Amino acid sequence: MEDSPAKLKERSARKQMKRAEKKQQIAQSALVALQELGYANTSLRDIASKSNLSLGMLHYYFEDRTDLIIYCVQTYKQAFSEQLFRAIRNAGSSVELVENFADAITASIVDDAATHRLWYDIRNQAQFDRAFQPVVANIEATLIDVVAQAVGRAGLTPELPQELWYPTLDGVFQFHMQRQLQGDRLSRAEIRASFATLMRHIFASRAS
Repeated sequence: MEDSPAKLKERSARKQMKRAEKKQQIAQSALVALQELGYANTSLRDIASKSNLSLGMLHYYFEDRTDLIIYCVQTYKQAFSEQLFRAIRNAGSSVELVENFADAITASIVDDAATHRLWYDIRNQAQFDRAFQPVVANIEATLIDVVAQAVGRAGLTPELPQELWYPTLDGVFQFHMQRQLQGDRLSRAEIRASFATLMRHIFASRAS
């Protein structure tokens, strides 16, 4: 007796879910190698070796190195953006919004600097390789939206024009990330204070 269309659909959905879960597990393992070696110095063979995965398995789930790297960066930056969106949603006032946002950004820099370094590596590479341009554009659009939502939630008139909100935050973010990785580290409290001050200027110095 043949399975009903509903059962076939359910079986297909389970199979796709298992594949997606496995793909994400592989990406998490591969991310460790990519964090250490960066884009230019990493082949699929390097990733397989560092991640204790077979080269065949990587090829089964990902077309090539570019496909794998895009998936890794996209997955991580989506989670990062969601953390920032939560910080915005959970704020009950403009002061709390500044504090929540600064907390979230600081935690990400201190705990995940190597992963963000990979993002900046890929963003630079997108200037030369068109394969990276769509995902970089999508990620940056999301991050720009995060900042715009934060400003809107604050309900104040920003001191900076809108086109400078994201670039200003991003520049300070990259600066602190690089210091973390180069060993010239500020404390978590110092980084947090830096972002809190910057956010108050973006939202307006009279945030309350």
